[in-house]
Amino acid sequence: MSQTVRTRPEGSEQALSEAYDTALLDLDGVVYAGGDAIAHAVESLATARAGGMHLAYVTNNALRTPDAVAGHLTELGIPTVEADVITSAQAVARLISEQVPAGSRVLVIGGEGLRVALRERGLEPVDSAEDEPVAVVQGYGGPDLTWSRFAEACYAIARGVPWFASNTDLTIPGARGIAPGNGAAVEVVRIATGAEPRVAGKPLPPMHRETILRTGADRPLVVGDRLDTDVEGAFNGEVDSLLVLTGVTDGAQLLAAPPRHRPTYVDADLRGMLTGQPEVVEAGDGFRCGGWTATAGADALELTGEGEALDGLRALCAAAWTAAGEGVCELDGGKALARLGL
Repeated sequence: MSQTVRTRPEGSEQALSEAYDTALLDLDGVVYAGGDAIAHAVESLATARAGGMHLAYVTNNALRTPDAVAGHLTELGIPTVEADVITSAQAVARLISEQVPAGSRVLVIGGEGLRVALRERGLEPVDSAEDEPVAVVQGYGGPDLTWSRFAEACYAIARGVPWFASNTDLTIPGARGIAPGNGAAVEVVRIATGAEPRVAGKPLPPMHRETILRTGADRPLVVGDRLDTDVEGAFNGEVDSLLVLTGVTDGAQLLAAPPRHRPTYVDADLRGMLTGQPEVVEAGDGFRCGGWTATAGADALELTGEGEALDGLRALCAAAWTAAGEGVCELDGGKALARLGL
């Protein structure tokens, strides 16, 4: 796939909720963290929906069923139905169903979300390598998933059974901080077996295909907090993205982003869906956004001016990404980010 290398965040005169027909929203770190709604999420989503934007929730977390996720969102004050939720469990179940006969047994290393998704595709979930599964599927099973479950996967894979993973996110945000995600559990099995799973979740094409099939979006906007899943998934699907800074990505990671990890827009939280986005313009040998001008020096990114911190971050992104081209910016942005309190 050949794409133009993004060298700055884009501007938008229209509110994003008007410029795009469907928001494909990540959940953990975007809408909620540790089960509690993130600040401004409930009100922002209600306003976007009232304005006619379709809201769909796209998550790599394969633990909970779409119905359970919809119920949780509704309890938080975000009215949601099961059809509005797309999970990596659904994407991997479709991937498996396209490669094995209907009614086949699949060894599940994960939670109820995987089991429901497999049954939806006419497959039978089983718990043991002795149940003669034709595939192994691994997804996030919560913090209490036992070591014996990984052993069952290893036994089956060693016999030549193909291995699938819902996603490979190494971490998952929670109320107390960052915890190991399904990717960390996948690494356990990978190290033990030397095998490689087929992965369905973001940022890979099976997840984007599942999302478009289920939502019918014409002008989707991916909204997420992760560069390596949400933004890269949008890049792979050739759609625009909004990065919000309520999850795992910080300013330093954003400045160092390679082309596939550079979002179309950057904002603090979901209120960014309801507004236009300021334009970043060339200013001499640097880039200006709002009251800030950023330049790439010999060893560091430099920032002058004053104003909204996010405008300074957008200007710094333009300076860093332009200097990096198709690579990764190695200039020190620490002092510039410190000026912005980021």
